[in-house]
Amino acid sequence: MRAKIIGTGSFLPKKIATNNDLSALMDTSDEWIKSRTGICERHLVSSQSENTLSMAVNAGKSALENAGLLPEEIDLILVATVSSDYITPSTACMVQKELHAVHAAAFDINAACSGFLFALNTADAYFQAGIYRTALIIGVETLSKLVDWNDRSTCVLFGDGAGAAVLKASQDGMIASLQGSNGAKGDALVCKSRTNNNPYISTDASPSYLYMDGKEIFKFAVKKEPECIQELLAQTGLAPSDITWYLLHQANQRIIASIAKKLKLPLDKFPSNVHHCGNTSAASIPILLDEVHRAGKLKEGDLLLLSGFGAGLTWGAALLKW
Repeated sequence: MRAKIIGTGSFLPKKIATNNDLSALMDTSDEWIKSRTGICERHLVSSQSENTLSMAVNAGKSALENAGLLPEEIDLILVATVSSDYITPSTACMVQKELHAVHAAAFDINAACSGFLFALNTADAYFQAGIYRTALIIGVETLSKLVDWNDRSTCVLFGDGAGAAVLKASQDGMIASLQGSNGAKGDALVCKSRTNNNPYISTDASPSYLYMDGKEIFKFAVKKEPECIQELLAQTGLAPSDITWYLLHQANQRIIASIAKKLKLPLDKFPSNVHHCGNTSAASIPILLDEVHRAGKLKEGDLLLLSGFGAGLTWGAALLKW
């Protein structure tokens, strides 16, 4: 049995910060941001009650409603995030509590922007092993609390939000998947946690913000993601043109256009929401999936190829039938 997506959901904070809004706060401009990234605006949390957990819960509820399942019918909850509200308990366990998914095992996955794909592939492996038959997987990020709002080269790129999918064991659905990591290059995108602090060692406890070597990440993305897609297609014997939709991590419109060009495919096969969401890391692919689904663009039997890359460095892809 394989994982089949039977429902999707998403949640975006109401507060929208446009490029012009940010240009009033720092030395940047709408033209500079848009020409380099394709981003025009992003959603940001704007109250203490709005956080990683609340967004994950809202996206999960939406996906369950769309799937027609009750929380107590879920066997497994996986949450992909790098911006949990707590070190422990996991966001997944807190989602389980809020949803009253009393029969579900729950844990988090940290694979940055590839996280949703790692969660999808993990759930599929559980289904193939016959351990679970239903799962709720969520990608959620509150990146606005991790970026340095004095660093104009990074803070303008990211947004907050959550996306979710409900999976059910089925004879069809997932066709093939892959994932990989290169920790040797991990220092290109980092955000440090607490430093050592005990009776024998005391270090600077000032907060650490996300650091990204933008040029290195761009080079990695435009090289690795097409390779990842082509490797997955080679596993199945499919040609790039056989895929109905390519749902890629929404980091940068230039990266998406570069991938389409390398695959010799029209850009309209690559739906995008980076213009209004920015980079939402682990949430970007499931938010996009939900948008495309609710717009009525997905038809039964469509072949979807989901692919992403992120800090770690990590990458992953999944090919499935809708």
